[in-house]
Amino acid sequence: MATDREMGYRVIENNEDYLVIDKEPGVNLHRNQHAQSLIDVVHADFPSESFHLVHRLDDATSGLLLLAKSPAAAAEFGELFSNREIEKYYFAIADGKPLKKQGMIVGDIKKSRSGSYLLSRTRTNPSVTQFFSYATQDGRRAYLLKPRTGKTHQLRVVMKSLGVPILGDRRYGPSVQDADRMYLHAMALRFHFRGTERSYVSMPSSGEVFLDGGLQAVLLNCGSPWDMAWPDLN
Repeated sequence: MATDREMGYRVIENNEDYLVIDKEPGVNLHRNQHAQSLIDVVHADFPSESFHLVHRLDDATSGLLLLAKSPAAAAEFGELFSNREIEKYYFAIADGKPLKKQGMIVGDIKKSRSGSYLLSRTRTNPSVTQFFSYATQDGRRAYLLKPRTGKTHQLRVVMKSLGVPILGDRRYGPSVQDADRMYLHAMALRFHFRGTERSYVSMPSSGEVFLDGGLQAVLLNCGSPWDMAWPDLN
């Protein structure tokens, strides 16, 4: 029987309305050039269920992913995401000294000639990201990131704009790196659904740097990210 890691995910919550899974890094949500996708695997594992993708993670990103089990639930989640009523929190690692150690990054994310994205100083339809950072024992910094918007590659672009691309991000950082994964993890979700507050936290479980003992204390301090003193958006 395949293990959770071999299947590419593990189940965090399974109820009548939705499934929350913790996706492994490097696992593709969509087929693209692959023979099968994570969604194919989930459908095969739960053949009596119908799943609807309501948000996305980059293939290289690990962490929490929410799948609705009906068109009605998918529509409700779609509205929650559209109204920015689902809180998302990510954890990342980067080398170097950031332009600032905490605060908020606001700006339009635009496609560059290379096909990647960049952060612009304009604010026509801006991305908004709040963050805290923490020194780690190896000289790197850990980042707790709270995206207020959901733009393509938002956190990867924001980290690059701070002068510290995410460790292992070969698109927005050095193309050659001695890293066993991209160190971005979707760590927590919180939202109200059908009258009840729901919250989920899943700490990163793969990657040599994430599993380093010195980093575990930082992760524990971030275990309830919604309780932290996030700066006012106004």
